[in-house]
Amino acid sequence: MKQPPQKNQTPIDWFRQASPYINKYRGSTFVLVFGGEALSEDRFPELIHDITLLSHLGIRLVLVHGVRAQIDAEMAAQNIEPVYHQGLRVTTDESLELVKRISGTVRIGIEALLSMGLPNTPMSGARLSVVSGNFVTARPLGIHDGVDFCHTGEVRRVESAMLQQQLDNGNLILLSPLGYSPTGDVFNLRAEDVAAEVAIALHAEKLIYLTGKDGIKNATGAIHNQLSTRQAEQLLTNDDLSAPEKLILTNAIKCCRRGVHRSHIINRHVEGALLTELFTRDGIGTLVSGESYDGLRAANIDDVGGLIALIQPLEEDGSLVSRTREQLELEISHFTVIERDGTITACAALHPIDETFAELACVATHPDYTGGGRADMILQHIETIALEQGLSELVVLTTRTAHWFQERGFLQADINCLPVKRRRLYNYQRKSKVFIKKLNSK
Repeated sequence: MKQPPQKNQTPIDWFRQASPYINKYRGSTFVLVFGGEALSEDRFPELIHDITLLSHLGIRLVLVHGVRAQIDAEMAAQNIEPVYHQGLRVTTDESLELVKRISGTVRIGIEALLSMGLPNTPMSGARLSVVSGNFVTARPLGIHDGVDFCHTGEVRRVESAMLQQQLDNGNLILLSPLGYSPTGDVFNLRAEDVAAEVAIALHAEKLIYLTGKDGIKNATGAIHNQLSTRQAEQLLTNDDLSAPEKLILTNAIKCCRRGVHRSHIINRHVEGALLTELFTRDGIGTLVSGESYDGLRAANIDDVGGLIALIQPLEEDGSLVSRTREQLELEISHFTVIERDGTITACAALHPIDETFAELACVATHPDYTGGGRADMILQHIETIALEQGLSELVVLTTRTAHWFQERGFLQADINCLPVKRRRLYNYQRKSKVFIKKLNSK
């Protein structure tokens, strides 16, 4: 599991790292969802304080809470046997009354916590306006496999214009897992589904699931830090995933494919997990996005400063040839970069030499991200570009990373194997070793 910021990191360090995200998220819409069991947990007031902090940082918030745990507890106390089918509660007339009553109680409890401005709390003196209402229109789920779900429903429509108006007015929106029909009926909905449909309707920047687990784990027990929608879809066939995890992943995939930029799955039990996920570069949970989180793309003139910051330490220790800012600006079209939240984490350049040869140069990875496969990703991309340009051989000159290139199919060659044009520029003082790779389009 990824951990919160290190203990030896100063508040100033953390704030400097968080500042770009604070600026980026201001005015964005986040939808957060948590189960009803969260309310009875010791850390829930701290989580509410962190949510309140997000609001005062200018983030537009919609909270969706669940009530399943409270309903099951109440039904057990009354010796009422709950009925489930396909993971959904069958909401009878009797249980609907429980759903409505408990939803109101839970909502009021959360509103009370969001209204706290007590001394010695993180938001001392802060005021926050909370709005709830009939923003979700629902319809009955009907009969499935011969089972009548009665008052269990599904989202039919989200009143996005009404929600946007409340957010524009600076209000935080709190939604219960209830939906209403034009005929005046009330339906019991899954909180996860409500949150997903609201996020889609609002074109939210993020959908955040505050769960009781450390994100989605792989077969070895390690957390999947990042998943594309395709990777997440493949995981749905994994029998090791619980039904709640599959539900969350299904909604995350749907949201990312319908306009929500990113979905996050984090453990609400970890102190500061929400802030760590949002305001540090690596976060703490599982991120699902429509495309690779690390954006691989052609460099542009605005990347020069980031490139200098990345390669300067390698130039100083002699791993790379020194390049001036002017040189980088002139050669920027030859560079490919990997960017993560505004930070260039890896780069490489492709310099055509003649009709068949091109030089791979300035391969660099940020020290915080070595071993993450970024250099391989760029190399594969560079080879693809070279083939598209009709080039057949890739040459690299290196002083310290010979083995890395050899492991990727480069063979050591004599200087005389270089094209005459490149041989004339060879720096005999550096004594770089020459490696050549023949490209294969298969």
